[in-house]
Amino acid sequence: MIPGNTPLVPRDRWSTARGFLFGQPARLLRDYPWWPLGDAMRLLRYVTALLFMAHASMRFVYGSIPQFAWAMEHVHGFTHGERWVLAITAYELGAGTLLLLNRGVRWAASGLAVIVSVGIYLIHRHLGWFVGEHGTGGSEYSVALLAMLLVLAAWDAEQSRQRRPAASSP
Repeated sequence: MIPGNTPLVPRDRWSTARGFLFGQPARLLRDYPWWPLGDAMRLLRYVTALLFMAHASMRFVYGSIPQFAWAMEHVHGFTHGERWVLAITAYELGAGTLLLLNRGVRWAASGLAVIVSVGIYLIHRHLGWFVGEHGTGGSEYSVALLAMLLVLAAWDAEQSRQRRPAASSP
């Protein structure tokens, strides 16, 4: 074996960080990020779930369900606005729970993607692109959430395909 190719420390998830502490910063940068893709996807799933659950629960905390229902009926033309708002809120809480539990991720994320897409179309696109600093209530945050949901759905679909047994040939 060529001496230059011999690892200085075992290659596991924390060895690179330890290497940085003991004088190997090049390896730290080369091997960044130090966690496996599965762990990164788990983090994305948790963060996405918590964002939706927090967003939905705040409707109860701030008592904004009647305002949202009024806007659904009078601005966007939906009948039974309060039922729609409660259904959206229940779905966001339920789908967030499914994401946390890693159950039905593709379908939970897909339903949330529909909600986000409709929200972009009905509300956020009229408020510009930026959410904060350069605007108020624009689309940028919702587009980021939509991308997160599509990545989670694609990841879950790929994981399902990999778990399926190969079809036997006749």
